[in-house]
Amino acid sequence: MRNSIVQTQTEEVKRFLEKTLVVIAGFLNETKLSELIHEEGVEKEYSEGILSVLRRILVSCEDGKDACSLALQCEPFNKMAAEKALFSIYHLCIEEFFSPKNDSWYEDPRSAYTGKQAIKFRKAAPQKVQELISSLELDFQRFREELDYYETDYRTKMMQSK
Repeated sequence: MRNSIVQTQTEEVKRFLEKTLVVIAGFLNETKLSELIHEEGVEKEYSEGILSVLRRILVSCEDGKDACSLALQCEPFNKMAAEKALFSIYHLCIEEFFSPKNDSWYEDPRSAYTGKQAIKFRKAAPQKVQELISSLELDFQRFREELDYYETDYRTKMMQSK
């Protein structure tokens, strides 16, 4: 892939992460656990787990944005550093969004065929959380498809260099 393509993609991913950071940080800064668990059927422990996932995604997105910034500041542009950053963002941000480690939610594989939201919560989730995840899902899906290339390409390059 040419440097200009990787550079453009790195810039787009950085903008996506900046936007995502504003949304998630705003949610976490403005939301109290007590507000989330007042809804009927919403468990405190489950809500704590959801907030934990959101904090992990927030930190990963901050790290990814910083990695993009560093890659974009290099003169001349360092394609390998940018590809490594995009590979990491794919795993630490995108994959965590669709399949969090604590299994607070999961991706419904049939959603592509039904046209419905892909993220399904394992238990009753607070309405504010459902709205947040729903508002983020389309962008995460778009960048997952765009960054999927780096998943296979970067691994192939690393295997060949050994």
